[in-house]
Amino acid sequence: MARYSYFLSISVLITSLLNAGFASAECLEEVDLQRSSKSEAKRVMRGYRLLVDTPLLQSDFSQEVFDNLWKVWPKTLSERARLASADVRRKMAFSRYGLTPREDNPEKPLQYVVDSSGNWTMNCFACHGGTVYGKPVAGAPNNRLALQTLTEEVRQTKLQLGKPLSRMDLGSLVIPLGTTNGTTNAVVFGMGLMSQRDVNLNVVFSPPKTFVHHDMDAPVWWTFHKRPNLYIDGFAQKGHRGLMQFLMIPENDRNFFIEHEDDFRDVASYISSLRAPKYLGDINESLASNGQVVFETNCSKCHGTYGETPFYPNVRIDLSNIGTDPVRLHALEVAGRRKYSRSWFAHANEEGEQETVVDPKGYVAPPLDGIWASAPYLHNGSIPTLWHLLHPDKRPDIWKPKGEEFDEKLVGLKIKEVTEIPSAEPDAAIRRSYFNTGISGKSNAGHDYPAILTDRQREALLEYLKTL
Repeated sequence: MARYSYFLSISVLITSLLNAGFASAECLEEVDLQRSSKSEAKRVMRGYRLLVDTPLLQSDFSQEVFDNLWKVWPKTLSERARLASADVRRKMAFSRYGLTPREDNPEKPLQYVVDSSGNWTMNCFACHGGTVYGKPVAGAPNNRLALQTLTEEVRQTKLQLGKPLSRMDLGSLVIPLGTTNGTTNAVVFGMGLMSQRDVNLNVVFSPPKTFVHHDMDAPVWWTFHKRPNLYIDGFAQKGHRGLMQFLMIPENDRNFFIEHEDDFRDVASYISSLRAPKYLGDINESLASNGQVVFETNCSKCHGTYGETPFYPNVRIDLSNIGTDPVRLHALEVAGRRKYSRSWFAHANEEGEQETVVDPKGYVAPPLDGIWASAPYLHNGSIPTLWHLLHPDKRPDIWKPKGEEFDEKLVGLKIKEVTEIPSAEPDAAIRRSYFNTGISGKSNAGHDYPAILTDRQREALLEYLKTL
């Protein structure tokens, strides 16, 4: 929400400048620029307000259901909630499910639109509205989202209250929503939605397909302005239409997408406006300077350069080279990517069809702006800190975060390593807080390039990454 306040301030500043007027002809170009900036600021604000105020899907549950969720929690936790005030119970629920309060209304979560009738509808911030070590930041990956647990407990609560079940309640019985807190199976969800449409977005009946489920770490939004393509494999050219894919519920027909296209131009403006937070801790400038040399010698070819003249190369690394978990790459079949290339989503500019890579052979190296703030790492979220990323032989096999604490030494999440997930743990939310890299799609292997560096070089590189 700090980002929204910032752009609101920018808008006020621009308005005051315009109202002041410009007397000379030499200032006309400057006036046009300020007007353009003012117009863009309005688009940014409209995009944000659309996400937090406008339900674009069917409602997931009601305020009554949310207020009664605590009754289906494990016994010890539910007893604590029973003795607590309504305000404390709400905060307990937000914490349990990985929700963060909106700055303008702390009783409402950033991740859901809550309308005047008390209906809760998920929005894009469910995955892209997380925290940076305890501080809510719009555009940060939600590394605490417990959507599977939330949906299971919503279903239980609705049954107890005699409420009808939603599509999400039933669909989650077939398509898991994330087997580890902070990860999402959203790509498969999108594939399922696309399979029920033709290329013009008309709803069609298609027999259910068997999908390869795989959890992903949601990408940060503050690098969106740099990236020309969407997704970790970069198969889809970036465009405002591509942002609308997850709205393909049957109730949203083709006309819905056409009617809301301008709205998502605003959403694209909002996402493009976001920038990475700055590291607020101490930085050893001398060590970071040495790390910059290490980075530019070893890493910049793929991840780009930073500073006053940044450059992002948008390089796709062959899977045989990068060596990271292959499940995400293979889960999207060529036929599905080709269908996307012919669809309305991939025809989002005046020139016609966008470029779609129907058979990518690897993953795209992302920009590293704010990399210190986006733990865990790799596309599947399997590595908890930058130190572990730079020390491939020291990566933990099974780990869980210790709350939202920031590990200043290792730069990432403070974690607890274990040899196995406690099967006797009765709370599903706690069991799902563990990350098991031995499960399909969750491997922490690959990106082992730092192994060639000396310990001193890696120490310097770690310090430099704080500055990005």
